[in-house]
Amino acid sequence: MKQPVIGVIGGSGLYEIDGLTDVQEVVLDTPFGAPSDVFITGNLGGAKMVFMPRHGRGHRLLPSEVNFRANIYGMKKLGVEQIISVSAVGSMKEEIVPGDIVVPDQFFDRTQGRRASTFFGDGVVAHVQFADPVCAELSAILVDSAKKVGATVHQGGTYICIEGPNFSTRAESNIYRSWGVDIIGMTNVPESRLAREAEICYGTVALATDYDCWYEGHDDVSVDAIVAIIKKNVATAREIIKTAAELIVKQRQQRNCPCADALKFAIMTDKSVIPAAAKQALEPIIGKYLD
Repeated sequence: MKQPVIGVIGGSGLYEIDGLTDVQEVVLDTPFGAPSDVFITGNLGGAKMVFMPRHGRGHRLLPSEVNFRANIYGMKKLGVEQIISVSAVGSMKEEIVPGDIVVPDQFFDRTQGRRASTFFGDGVVAHVQFADPVCAELSAILVDSAKKVGATVHQGGTYICIEGPNFSTRAESNIYRSWGVDIIGMTNVPESRLAREAEICYGTVALATDYDCWYEGHDDVSVDAIVAIIKKNVATAREIIKTAAELIVKQRQQRNCPCADALKFAIMTDKSVIPAAAKQALEPIIGKYLD
């Protein structure tokens, strides 16, 4: 049975993974431009790991400046089948206390259309099912892993993704709460959409850092407060990643989730008319459907 290849995309505060062996840096060019940084590969818990700091090492990129397509394309090219997204978020519910972990099962997109959200176009049309935007199997492993390391974890919930980089106004925060969302962040869309198009399982470890600005009993969200909580949460996130890798290896079997063949009935364009340039660019993603 082949060694599983697990991708980790680190958010604010998580710029490397502890415990990796056989570490290498991989520089990849993609048809969609340069990724956020070099890919870091290694072994952890019996799995091959591929790590990418979403904002670049040193946190150089705004959420809207992240080249999500290049990051996911690079993961696909390196053989990644499952992505663990680690993301700092604000809590939109009192019971989600700063320092808690949330593994959401839904996303609500409030970005402003600046982010390229598909690999398709330029002669290739595909419509990928996205009603359930995370992999249920991977998410269950993340919840189990969080419990095993002693974290307070909330299973399920809706992550609303805003454009950023500014935090919400108080009016916006209260309106979002009235919609029933659980957490708020700036990066998991279009990252999750692109992972689905690339037929990669995707799950989020969301690190609650604050109560946004809706909670009048607490200080408004500030960078200083967030950084303090992030430092505590990152150690927990690293333990969750290590435990999840071990569980994935232990439970390793052929993927039976819908993520594994998300493109099977999604490509609308007759393969005989797909431009050669598009075929070449998208070969890691659609190649198996063009034979």
